[in-house]
Amino acid sequence: MATFWQKITKLFAEAENSTPSDPAVHEMIERDEAELTDYARWKNTLARRRLFDWLTDQYALFQSGVSGDRAVDFLNTPSSKGFVIHFNETQYTKVEITHFFHYLKERVLELNYRTQISDRRVFSRADWVETQERHYLKPRTRKQRLAGPVARGGLEQKFGNISIELELRDDLPWNLRLRATTYQDAQYSEPESFRALMVALAGTSD
Repeated sequence: MATFWQKITKLFAEAENSTPSDPAVHEMIERDEAELTDYARWKNTLARRRLFDWLTDQYALFQSGVSGDRAVDFLNTPSSKGFVIHFNETQYTKVEITHFFHYLKERVLELNYRTQISDRRVFSRADWVETQERHYLKPRTRKQRLAGPVARGGLEQKFGNISIELELRDDLPWNLRLRATTYQDAQYSEPESFRALMVALAGTSD
């Protein structure tokens, strides 16, 4: 059976003319039984714990105004907060990074979120073929919206809408981004802090 990258190679001629808005491949993310089995094993390894410990330590340095590892940056604006891990600067394998990408989604779902979409796009850049995998999640607030008009601040937005994106260049992991975007609309309540989200993702107590 052809690997995913062999399929992309076969479509190379088409990919040369593709763009982010018109990708050569756009499909939903699906994992086979072997990958799910390996993922379940990985979740119980020290490697997962070390990655979260490192990320938590780097965020603490960022909050303190101290320069941290160049392999990670943090976003902090009024409406968007998050991080980007430059995995091309690390020694983690593609398998470990992919598991981490899916694990972040699993952790967010445990915070009473739902999956809006999980998809993969492949398209051409000037010097490489780019693969973007994305999980986009929203708080479970649909019942509140269906209930009709609400008072000011009545809709709970939790940590906001959360996107988790894994970027690969020529099938090699480049970076992973997590971003929480909140609404400034008066009908929404104040969002929970990004620090609280980081604590929840890591599975530690605040």
